[in-house]
Amino acid sequence: MSNRGVRGPYAKGEERRREILRTAAEVFATEGFEGAALKHVAELVGIREATLFHYFSTKQELQQAVLAERDLRVRQDLDQDVDIDDLPGIAARNEQEPGLTTLYAVASATASNPVHASHQYFRERYELLVADLAVDVQARQLSGEYRQDIDPAWAARLLIGVFDGLQVQWLYDKGVSMQEGLKQAIALLKVPEA
Repeated sequence: MSNRGVRGPYAKGEERRREILRTAAEVFATEGFEGAALKHVAELVGIREATLFHYFSTKQELQQAVLAERDLRVRQDLDQDVDIDDLPGIAARNEQEPGLTTLYAVASATASNPVHASHQYFRERYELLVADLAVDVQARQLSGEYRQDIDPAWAARLLIGVFDGLQVQWLYDKGVSMQEGLKQAIALLKVPEA
């Protein structure tokens, strides 16, 4: 008898789901979300389109799962909550994934409509980022590294706004360094050296 564990249908299903997410991310990144056909994603995975709908009921649900998986990867790579020092590195990573960065920018803008399928996802994502960064700002204020005259939550929102704004500018002009722009914005929070 073999010592290998039994792989049931659940494990196979999770493996297939991950494969669909990886493939969809590549297709969305190269063809764009609007231009991507789910039939094409299914073909690349080696399944029928009807099988794909067993895992994701709509194209928007698949898009949301691709973006959530990307966020999860970033958090796992950081092995912690997002803090201010992570932002330039995340921006550099985004520059290496232009298709997914475009997908994220478009999805976050269109999801601002409260009835959009991804509205709640992005709302919660922004709330989590604001909370993580505000805690970091407050800790740095208490240590004397950051200025005391700015509310930590507003500083967090401003940094996120700078990040997203630089990202949109970068989509139009790859010469815009998101990483450098974020470093400049972060420097504005620091207590000036005497």
